[in-house]
Amino acid sequence: MLRRRTPVRSVPFAFVAEADRFRSNVTPPPRERLGAGRIVGRTLVGLTVVAGLAGSLLFGLPALSASEAPGHSQQSQASDGR
Repeated sequence: MLRRRTPVRSVPFAFVAEADRFRSNVTPPPRERLGAGRIVGRTLVGLTVVAGLAGSLLFGLPALSASEAPGHSQQSQASDGR
């Protein structure tokens, strides 16, 4: 005996269209103003990060430059006695 499948029903998406038109009548609270201490603190943190990056570039670039060849070849001390 064959079972009949139930017909597929379309799902009404009217609620999606209604959600686009929905506007809340509740206003969010006003944003809290930052105090002078917080602004100064955030500025100091930002300057510290920027100074750290600049310092790492300042000290790191000479180590990365390959233009200066070393005056002597690097050999291990173990190979000197042979």
